[in-house]
Amino acid sequence: MRHVVYCSIPGLRQSDLSDMPALSALTATGDQQPLRSTFPAVTWPAQATMLTGKTPSEHGVIANGFYWREEQKVEMWTAWNDKIQAPQIWDRLHAISPDLTSAVWFPMLSKGCGADWICMPAPVHNPDGSESLWCYTKPTQLYGELLESLDHFPLKHFWGPLSNIQSTEWIIRSAVQAISKNQPRFSFLYLPHLDYAAQKQGPNSTEALAAVEELDAVIQVLADGVHAALNPVDVTWVFASEYVISEVNHVTYPNRVLRDAGLLQVRVEDDGEHLDLNSSAWALVDHQFSHVFIKDADPEVIQRVQQLFESVDGIAEVLTVEKQAERGLAHERSGELMLISTSNSWQAYYWWLQDDACPAFARTVDIHRKPGYDPVELYFDRATHSTPLDATLICGSHGVPSADQDQQSVIVSNNPDLLQSRSWSDLDLAEMLIAEVCRED
Repeated sequence: MRHVVYCSIPGLRQSDLSDMPALSALTATGDQQPLRSTFPAVTWPAQATMLTGKTPSEHGVIANGFYWREEQKVEMWTAWNDKIQAPQIWDRLHAISPDLTSAVWFPMLSKGCGADWICMPAPVHNPDGSESLWCYTKPTQLYGELLESLDHFPLKHFWGPLSNIQSTEWIIRSAVQAISKNQPRFSFLYLPHLDYAAQKQGPNSTEALAAVEELDAVIQVLADGVHAALNPVDVTWVFASEYVISEVNHVTYPNRVLRDAGLLQVRVEDDGEHLDLNSSAWALVDHQFSHVFIKDADPEVIQRVQQLFESVDGIAEVLTVEKQAERGLAHERSGELMLISTSNSWQAYYWWLQDDACPAFARTVDIHRKPGYDPVELYFDRATHSTPLDATLICGSHGVPSADQDQQSVIVSNNPDLLQSRSWSDLDLAEMLIAEVCRED
C-alpha cells in the first residue's frame, strides 16, 4: 500500500533547500519544482486551497478570519471545518474507499473534519480568563495517549514571543506516534516553524536562516520515525511551501484612513476605543490584504472608499466585487472591496489615533479579540507584559505572491515521476495527492 506524507511549510523557499541536508537526502531520488501560490497567500485560504483544489470563491475561506454580518461579529482563528465549503482530500479519498484513511496534524480549520485521525491545539478557556493546555483530537482519547509520552502541546511556543522549534517538534513527534500506530494512507502535517523569525526579523535575517536549519533537524526525526513504522519504498514524501514571506519596510493602516475620512466610528469604553462594526466602512486586515466591509453595500460609499485608497501609499490595488470575481475571490463572506498591498508593505489593524486611546487587548497577545492579524505580538515585552504599538517593527509579511526570483515557493518529492518537470500551482495539489495515494506500483 502507498502512504503519502504531505508537509505544508509556510515560508519555505526554493533557495532554502541547499541549507536542508536532511530534507535533501529524504528527497534525493525525486524532484523539486516551482510552486505558484493562489492569492491570498495566508494560512487559512492557502490550506483550504491546497486541500480542495478550489479557489477562495469556491471554498469560502477568504482570510484568516470571518466577519459574520448578521451577528456583527468577527471570528478570528476559532472556526471549525464546516466553514470550508468544498470536499477535502480525506473526503474524496473516503468516497473512493473507506480504506483510504487520513491523519491530519494541525491545519487550522481541521476541527470537525472528516479525516480519521486529527490533532490540533484547542486550549480550554477557563471562567477566570486563564487557559488550560489541551488539543482537539479524533478520537477524543488520542490526546490522552499523546500526553503520556509527550506531555502537553507547548502552545506558548506555537505563536507569539516564545515561538520556537519546540511546537513543530511536538507536532512531528506526535504525528510519528499516530502514523506508527494507525498507518494512514494520507498524512497532512502543518510545520509552522519558518513563519516566526521571517516575519519578525525578515526572511533573509540570521534568525530566519537559523530557523531553516532547526526545521531540517526535526524533519530528520520525522523521516526516521515514519521509516521505522512503514516500509520506506511505500512512502511518498511531498513538501510544499504554504507561501513565501517577503521583506517589508512599510505599513499601511486602513482603519485609520477610514476614520480620518469620517467613515469609521469607535465606541469609547473603560479600557479605550473599540471598533464600531456598525461603521459605514471598516477593514478586516490580514497581512498584505484586507476586506473592507461597507454598511448596506452603499454604492456611494463603495465608490468613495475605492477612490480614497487608490492614492494611499502602500496599496497596490483596490478590488471591487467584480474584480474579485475575475480572480476567484468573490464570496458572500468577502468585503465589498479588497485592498492589496505593494510587495514591500503590509497592513495593520490599528484604528486609534493616539496610543493612549487603544483598547486594552491591543497591548496583549490576543489573537481572538483583535479584528485582524497582529504580527507585532512577536515583539511582546516580557518585562513590561506588553505588546508594543509600533507596527514598523515587522520586517516580513505575506499574502501577495512574491515576484522576486530568490523568494519563490517550491514543492519537493522523493518520487521522481510525481512532479513531471513542470511548474505547479497550489490549486493542482489535491488532485495530485489523491492520485498518488491511489497509485498502484
